[in-house]
Amino acid sequence: MKKDRNYPKPVLTPGEVARRSGVAVSALHFYESKGLIFSTRNNGNQRRYSRDVLRRVAIIKIAQRIGIPLASVSDSLENMPADKRMSAQDWGNLTQHWRDELDKRIETLTRLRNDLDGCIGCGCLSMRDCPLRNPGDRLGQQGSGAVLLDPEQDGALHKTR
Repeated sequence: MKKDRNYPKPVLTPGEVARRSGVAVSALHFYESKGLIFSTRNNGNQRRYSRDVLRRVAIIKIAQRIGIPLASVSDSLENMPADKRMSAQDWGNLTQHWRDELDKRIETLTRLRNDLDGCIGCGCLSMRDCPLRNPGDRLGQQGSGAVLLDPEQDGALHKTR
């Protein structure tokens, strides 16, 4: 970390942020283009990051690891302080929505795992339980593909059980 003569507080170069955070410099540029992180420029037009960017990059990496879309991350970070330490309450507020999303995803994945061996509502009517769960391929009216396994078609699964 260097103290750039153009800035009164210590700043990090993109290479230093990449090394410390474990992401490529190109990822930092991508995150910046999406408004997830912010940099300043020195007189030579080189990017410089405050140390706070390390927290934001860590949050982005955690969110990506658990499958949170970057659009949701952006929405969540929009309400967080960009230039000061995040409090425990800030972190709790940020992650509450993600916990709710994860709970829903876990429920959906558990249901999908448990239903993989039976009728999935695709219309083939070849499984033993298809006539019970999808008589006459009535699920074909509710959408295409494996209607019973499609999380967007949750109602179909519950109606046929």
